[in-house]
Order: sequence, then C-alpha cells, then structure tokens
Amino acid sequence: MSSPRRRIETDVMKLLMSDYEVTLVNDNMQEFYVRFYGPSDTPFAGGIWKVHVELPDQYPYKSPSIGFMNKIFHPNIDELSGSVCLDVINQTWSPMFDMINIFEVFLPQLLRYPNPTDPLNGEAAAMLMREAAGYELKVKEYVSRYATKEAAEYSTEESSSDDDMSSVASFSDDDDAPGLEL
Repeated sequence: MSSPRRRIETDVMKLLMSDYEVTLVNDNMQEFYVRFYGPSDTPFAGGIWKVHVELPDQYPYKSPSIGFMNKIFHPNIDELSGSVCLDVINQTWSPMFDMINIFEVFLPQLLRYPNPTDPLNGEAAAMLMREAAGYELKVKEYVSRYATKEAAEYSTEESSSDDDMSSVASFSDDDDAPGLEL
C-alpha cells in the first residue's frame, strides 16, 4: 500500500514545484487548494479561482475530487457546490493522469469547450445553447464579481466543510447578526 502514498507525494510535489500556487490543508498532501487562472483565449480570461482538491486513499487508481470554491458560471460546474462534471475525472480517469494534467489540460479544456448537453448548471447550458453572446457576457460578469484575487482568497477555509451550503449560509448570517440587534 505504500505505492499510492508515494504517488500522492510525487504528484503533489510536482504541483508544488510548478507555477501553480498550492496551499496544503493541515500539511496534508491529500487535501489542498490550487489557484487556477482562466484560460486567456476564453471569456474566463482574467479570472482566478480557488480549486479544492481531495485525493482519495486509492489515488491514482481512483480519481481526485475537484471543486471550485468561488463562483463560476459554466454548464458543467455546479454553481452552488462548485463540483465539476468532467468525464476524464468522473468516468475515464486513469492512473496515467496526474495533478498537473488536471490544471494544465483538463480544466482549461473544460472552460474552453463546455458541454451543454450534460449540464450541472442548467441555466448556463440553456443560455449557451440559445444565446451564446449572453452566456459569454454572464461568464465575464461572474469573472469580474467572483473570480478576482480577493474572491479567491476570501472563499477559503470557512467553507471547506463537506456541507458548503450551510457553512456559507451561516457565515453570511453571522455578518448580518450585529445589524439586527436593537
């Protein structure tokens, strides 16, 4: 069983030594965040996302779990949870792939070539198919609102629980609480 552990360390070290900004969670190589930049030739250009990665104990034989922490408008990314619908990660994952492939090939390709016929975000899929120009404008609006350096830094540890919705909701409720006191 030392082989998956060694592979995790090798892949994560490759990522740490690359140009990507990687933040380990509790010095654990199986859970970390990667700062991901939108591909330059897309409406996602200029966007900065914080991507949460969890590697299962069976990695590389089992695919990693990938999720966008700050909002992104894309047919194959769930807007609320940030989870990614990508065949190469979900169905056709192979031990030949590594973490660098995900950030250099798979995610940029997903942003470049969305698949509206297999959506996690129905609104984005419908908009892309019916009104491509409107879709592109909405993507750019999301990039300017949610994919800034500040947004990528802000969407951090507070929402890193499995239950992102409730932690985000309770986080925003706390912000409102002082204003409600009379």
